[in-house]
Amino acid sequence: MDTPKTLAEAIVYFADPDNSLRYLTAKRWPKGVECPYCGAKEPMFLSTRRIWKCRTTDCRKQFSVKVGTILNESPISLNKWLAAMWLVANCKNGVSSYEIARDLGLTQKTTWFMLHRIREAMQDKTATKLAGEVEVDESFIGGKARNMHKHRRAQKIQGRGPEGKEIVFGMVERGGRVITGHVDTRKKRDLQPVIRGHVAAGSAIFSDSLRSYDGLAGEYLIRARRRRPCHRVCPWQRPHEHNGELLEPR
Repeated sequence: MDTPKTLAEAIVYFADPDNSLRYLTAKRWPKGVECPYCGAKEPMFLSTRRIWKCRTTDCRKQFSVKVGTILNESPISLNKWLAAMWLVANCKNGVSSYEIARDLGLTQKTTWFMLHRIREAMQDKTATKLAGEVEVDESFIGGKARNMHKHRRAQKIQGRGPEGKEIVFGMVERGGRVITGHVDTRKKRDLQPVIRGHVAAGSAIFSDSLRSYDGLAGEYLIRARRRRPCHRVCPWQRPHEHNGELLEPR
């Protein structure tokens, strides 16, 4: 089995410590194991401890597959780490620390720590900007009205505007990366610098009819400017129309 396809397969496959070690070793060193300290190749493998020892005279250090990774110095076994990574990578709507704790038999505090490290490792730390066809949209994020007391709802929720909510701005590269972040307002002075900072000049910008995007035509190709629909349509019913609306509804 190259990669487990289901959670049940992942738990059974990674329960074998040898399978876990071989899987992670192949992912980390596809061209062969190297010493993380000096870069020497073909270190000595100590099978009783499942670690390696560098053969070079100047180094001679011992290391495991965890050294230099998010798993470094973690007492949590590899099978738990890999199963948690499988859950994070395959749950399209996200997964909470409570859910992983129930599935893997760990405490919520432990899985909360694991999730933070996994998400840190999944971040795109490259300096390249989004390019090609890029969709942009903004959304208001706040508490659900039905979960609020009547008096608090009257104070916080006022229509579909930003009152009592936070504004999240998202940019989606079709077939590529997604960048989201908080902005203070929906005005031109707040949105356009974010676009210029994360989208390469000459890219095609797909947006709605918000006037804050006016003025970008000289730097970008404005391919679509539409009015918001009078009712919300599921994103999968209008492929490639405006993926930015995958953000929370207003």
